Amino acid sequence: MTMSSSPSEPAAAVAAGVADELPVLLSEERVKIQGPLRRLLLWMLPANLGVFILWGAIPGVLLPLQVAGIDEANKVANLALVTTIGAFAAMIAQPVAGAVSDRTRSRFGRRAPWMVAGALIGGLALVGMSLANGLAQIAIAWTMVQIAFNFVQGPLSAVLPDRVPSRARGTFAAVAGAAMMIGAIGGQSVGAAFAEAIGTGYVLLAGIAVIAVVLFVVFAPDASSKNADLPAFRLGDFLSTFWVNPVKHPDFFWAFTGRLLLYTGYFSVTGYNLYLLSDYVGLGDDAVGFVPVLGLVGLVGMLPMIIVSGPISDRLGRRKVFVFISSVVVGLALVIPWVLPTTTGMILMSLIAGIGFGAFQSVDQALMTEVLPSADSYAKDLGVVNIAATLPQTLAPAVGGAIVLAFGFTGLFPVGIVLSVLGAFAVFRIKAVR
Repeated sequence: MTMSSSPSEPAAAVAAGVADELPVLLSEERVKIQGPLRRLLLWMLPANLGVFILWGAIPGVLLPLQVAGIDEANKVANLALVTTIGAFAAMIAQPVAGAVSDRTRSRFGRRAPWMVAGALIGGLALVGMSLANGLAQIAIAWTMVQIAFNFVQGPLSAVLPDRVPSRARGTFAAVAGAAMMIGAIGGQSVGAAFAEAIGTGYVLLAGIAVIAVVLFVVFAPDASSKNADLPAFRLGDFLSTFWVNPVKHPDFFWAFTGRLLLYTGYFSVTGYNLYLLSDYVGLGDDAVGFVPVLGLVGLVGMLPMIIVSGPISDRLGRRKVFVFISSVVVGLALVIPWVLPTTTGMILMSLIAGIGFGAFQSVDQALMTEVLPSADSYAKDLGVVNIAATLPQTLAPAVGGAIVLAFGFTGLFPVGIVLSVLGAFAVFRIKAVR
């Protein structure tokens, strides 16, 4: 694997050595998902599942339990500290991973080497978390997990614009969205199952992630980029990894903003479910067993919407209306436990928010790929976009902790509602996508 120092060609397909496929990737004609495209679709599911199960099990269940086990009295502040450090690492890591993979030459393509390396290093960091017995050790290991698995997730997200025609991206985004939701919710169940054996849970999750990523690379291989003419590495390009000009690319800015607002609103509440159940609803130690219940209820709402929303969006050729309505539904769902602080209120919130978030996740990724600024830097740009997804998920306990310390648990809900609704209206500023 080497980094390119040669001049750039203006398309990701050119960079991958398949310039003849670029018109197909950008075509608006209906596409049959068959042959290699079908194989890619099938193996994207376990690959995404293996990554997102981590984000459901660890920040949602295992990490809060591990932190609380060290110092119960200061668990909110300590969790906020650990997750804030990890979140900033994730914010930097994913666009950097995209930028370097855009410029990588290897016989396995641009993305695969980084995905495999990230999974292996992240797996070792999870083993480190299983052995940690102090707050500093946990913070260091969790930061390493965040960096490593964002080097998996960034290049993996670039597979969609790299290798999938435009009119099939809604279906692929639906599969990726399903994997994200199933992984996050299944991760909660895995986390709850290992509440009494946290270290064992970390090791199991490491194994799942490594196997899933390796299987994807082996059975859905990319074209070689060994002889490709790729963008040169320049310091200015590297620094631009963290910036897309909102004046030059307003559609990209509004898509990024909409996702950032909705995800922050949603995960600031649901990412805090364990402590909400134990302290706000009053379940105490029984809260751990109830977290998977909320996850399963949410899954009942999400799955049908994930399955139908992406393909329907493809057929209609419309994205924005799906994203707008789903964002508003999520905001409305957060009203319920605010006025009904019981297990019933939490269940209803999970169901209705699941419906909205499932539709959002199914269509939003396809919308994102259609407002990317440059075909030369799909992975870098998607890395910037995915900050809006990964940062709220990993930062949610930190945001929630600050709100709880300032206003109590009740303060989580109005903040989540406002952010979700603002995210919905941001989408209507996008001009290039219907």
